[in-house]
Amino acid sequence: MTYEISEIIASPQFQAAADTLRRQHDRLVEEIIALTEIPAPPFKEERRALAYETKFRELGLEDVGRDAMGNVIGVRRGRANGQMVAVAAHLDTVFPEGTDCTVRREGTKLYAPGVGDDTRGLAVLLAFIRALDAAQIETEQDLLFIGDVGEEGKGDLRGIRHVFTEGHYRDRIASFFTIDGLELDKITTTAVGSYRYRMTFRGPGGHSLNAFGTVNPAHAMAGLVQGLSRLDVPSHPRTTFCAAVFGGGTSINAIPNEVWVEIDLRSESQAELDRLDANLHALMEGAVAEENARGDTTEGQITAEAKRIGNRPAGYTDHDTRIVQAALTALQAFGFEPSCEASSTDANIPMSLGVPAIRLGSGGTGGRAHSLEEWIDVEPTLSLRGLSAGLATILGTVGMRIS
Repeated sequence: MTYEISEIIASPQFQAAADTLRRQHDRLVEEIIALTEIPAPPFKEERRALAYETKFRELGLEDVGRDAMGNVIGVRRGRANGQMVAVAAHLDTVFPEGTDCTVRREGTKLYAPGVGDDTRGLAVLLAFIRALDAAQIETEQDLLFIGDVGEEGKGDLRGIRHVFTEGHYRDRIASFFTIDGLELDKITTTAVGSYRYRMTFRGPGGHSLNAFGTVNPAHAMAGLVQGLSRLDVPSHPRTTFCAAVFGGGTSINAIPNEVWVEIDLRSESQAELDRLDANLHALMEGAVAEENARGDTTEGQITAEAKRIGNRPAGYTDHDTRIVQAALTALQAFGFEPSCEASSTDANIPMSLGVPAIRLGSGGTGGRAHSLEEWIDVEPTLSLRGLSAGLATILGTVGMRIS
C-alpha cells in the first residue's frame, strides 16, 4: 500500500526510526571516521569494500557479497519479494594511493580527504538500515543496498554500470537512489552526459633544424584544439567542452613522433552530446588533413587516433515520478527548500536506461570536496534533520506498512 509522506512521517514506526537515528548519531560519526581512514583510491577500493561488506553482514542483510566488479551488495527484504529500490553510495575517492586520510576533528567538524564525498554517504546507508530494523519497519518492495566502485573520474561509473547491465538484480530495480554529496536543497534529476577522449597524433618526427618543414603532429593537435575553441554549443541544454591534459614529445630540439590531448565533452542532452562528438571527430580529421597538406610528408604522414576513455550517458527522471515527488515532499516536510538540478553521478546509468533515479545528499554541511582540505560538519541538529528527510524519501518511494 502506498502512503502519503505525511502519513509515513507521523507513523509510530517512522518516529521510532528517527529516534534510533538520534540516539545513534555518535555511532554514525564514528563510522564516518573509520571508513574515511580506509583509503579507497581510484581502482583500488578493495580494503574499504571488505570493511563495508563486513558491516552489511553484521547488520543482517541477505545475499551479502561483492559482485564481479567489486560492488558490495546486500538486500533487506520487503513484503513483495519482487521489484526493488536500490540505495547506493560510492566507495571510491578521487585521491591517489598514498594520500593521508587521517581524520582531524575540531568540535563538530571533521577534516580529511573524502570525508564527505562520499564516505558520509556510506555511513548514512548503515544508519538507515539500523533505524529500519530497530523500528521493525516492513517495506513493500525489497531494498537493495550498494557500496559501489568506480564513480569518480576515470572510474567511469563502472560499478553501477555493472549493476544495471550484468548484475544479478538488474531486471528487478524499479527505482534508484545515489546518496552522494551533502546538500539536500538540490536533487539531481537530470544526468549530465560526458564523453572523454585521449586524442593521439603521430608523425615521422625528426631533427628540429635538419628536418624543418616535416609535418608535425603538434601542429595538427593545435589545429584541433583551436577548432574546438570556436565551436558554438547551446547554453540550454547546457553543453560544454574542455581540452584538459596534454603530453608527448621527447626533446625540445626534436619534432615529436607523438603528442596527445585529453578532451572532455559534456551535455544535459544525449543528442547534443552526440552532435558535439561528431564535430570533434570532424575537427580531428580536418586538422590531420591540413597539416599533411602544409608540410613535407616524404618521411611519413600525420595520423590520429581518438580513444574514448570515458562515457557517461545523459538522462532524465521525470518530476512526476514517485521517487522525485517523495523527495520533494519529504524534504519540504523537514524544512528544506529543494529544487531539481543537473549533475554527473551514478544516477546517470539508470536514468539513461529509463529507470527513475535521483541523487540525494546525505545531509549536513561541508566544503572543499575533492581537495586535501575537505571537511564536513556533523553538528547533530542539521545532520539529523537531513537523515530523517532522506529516510522518509526512501520510504515514500519503496512503500511501507503502517500499523
